[in-house]
Amino acid sequence: MRKINLTYKNILLYVISFGIIVGGDQITKIIVDHTLSLGASYSIIDSFFYFTYSHNDGAAWGIFSGKLELFFVIAIVAAVGLIYYFIQSEAYQKLTRFGIVLIFSGMIGNLIDRVCLGYVRDFIDFIIFGYDFPIFNVADMAITIGFILVIIEVGIEEYKAWKISKSEL
Repeated sequence: MRKINLTYKNILLYVISFGIIVGGDQITKIIVDHTLSLGASYSIIDSFFYFTYSHNDGAAWGIFSGKLELFFVIAIVAAVGLIYYFIQSEAYQKLTRFGIVLIFSGMIGNLIDRVCLGYVRDFIDFIIFGYDFPIFNVADMAITIGFILVIIEVGIEEYKAWKISKSEL
């Protein structure tokens, strides 16, 4: 088995980040659940940003709606994959490791809703250039930001490898 090479400081950062994201996700969902009725919308910035309370028993845009068992299987497979990828990552891959923590945290936040309620509570609603973007939550933001961090680091590593290969010519 490969050594993960984590410092106490790194472990603390990851655990605190996990707690803030999962806790923040659940707290914001509870607040919205207690302050807005289902389908109600509260304008933050007119014609741009709203809190609109909705339940989603599918994925983004409602795809796979009602396929709760599928989401449990996906969550288990994703958790195993994320843990494996984290273990395989190198200590210098800080963006990748933190990205994985964000993705894992967001997945757990939404999984809690699916297990306890059978759906995910969403409330962040943007209208961008007239397009009403799918409503999302804090967990979804963590997942998206996590993927972006991993992609950025992969891009940086590819660029470095390309630079090295060019210099060897």
